[in-house]
Amino acid sequence: MRVVAELPHPECKITIFSMNQKFIVKFELGSLEQSYKLSELDLSGGGVNDVFEILDETFIATVVKRFKQMNVEFVEAYNRHQY
Repeated sequence: MRVVAELPHPECKITIFSMNQKFIVKFELGSLEQSYKLSELDLSGGGVNDVFEILDETFIATVVKRFKQMNVEFVEAYNRHQY
């Protein structure tokens, strides 16, 4: 797996990897991660530029919102099992 791009964003780290004819888009915020896999064959032929088009601000805002919900759920689970 190799890094093909990193996108600057103020709320999360975005890294695009290439592996086995797939692009893997990884979002990181603190200790949480979200990954999305795209087959190169499903894209129109522009390679990583097609991935950039998919990662618009609307999608990234949804990812950030999901991170916030993931954090709430993790903290709740953690608190239920405190010793």
